[in-house]
Amino acid sequence: MTYCLGIKVKEGLVAIADTRITAGSDTTEKKKIYIQQQGKYSLFIMTSGLRSVRDKAVLYFKELTEEGVVHNKLYKAVNDFGAQVKRVAKEDKEALEQAGLKFNLHTIIGGQLKDDEEHKLFLLYPEGNWVELGQGAPFVVIGNSGHGRAILNRAITEDSSMQLALKTGFLSFDSTRVSANDVDFPIDVVLYRNNSFEMVEHRYTKKDLEMISEQWADELKSALNRIPDAWMDEVFKKTPPERENHAL
Repeated sequence: MTYCLGIKVKEGLVAIADTRITAGSDTTEKKKIYIQQQGKYSLFIMTSGLRSVRDKAVLYFKELTEEGVVHNKLYKAVNDFGAQVKRVAKEDKEALEQAGLKFNLHTIIGGQLKDDEEHKLFLLYPEGNWVELGQGAPFVVIGNSGHGRAILNRAITEDSSMQLALKTGFLSFDSTRVSANDVDFPIDVVLYRNNSFEMVEHRYTKKDLEMISEQWADELKSALNRIPDAWMDEVFKKTPPERENHAL
């Protein structure tokens, strides 16, 4: 499984991806963020699904741009990447499904190209269609998405700072990591500030962030202990008293 998160705030974009690859009982580390950066052309691609499908689609897209296809707006690059996903589906989907494997590739693409008025964030589906993220939906998670959504829903708005977005994003990943054995460190982080046309990338290991993870666990326990108990009194009054244990 995978954990990939893209966040769009007014200030810019934050992307986080784990690096764990699980195949049966084997686990390895592989980078899940692909970056294209040249002049006023800045984008990242993150995927969740079959690694073979991902690698083939990314390679086809890379070749497309190397052969001279120029995108002036990000949605056009998303369309072309979607076309490569559909191309791989035509080539491999039938064989994969005959082998019992589902053709499944969800993709997050973010960045800004020269004629985009601002940074953009898209979710691309396996069928090649997409939605743009923005107001009312400032983030998207693909892969193991259930465990880490709560803190994002509560904390992130389009007005959040990039620092808050990264902090919240890491805690979302950490919630997923402790709940699922198929998501783990290291994590790759990409930051993009609006109109900068420059992606910044950094990798964090478990050792780098274990103090933050431990502090967050302690903070949660402390916050839970501070929640008042009085609201529970009524229901606990209805429970029978504890019986004493008598030896037979």
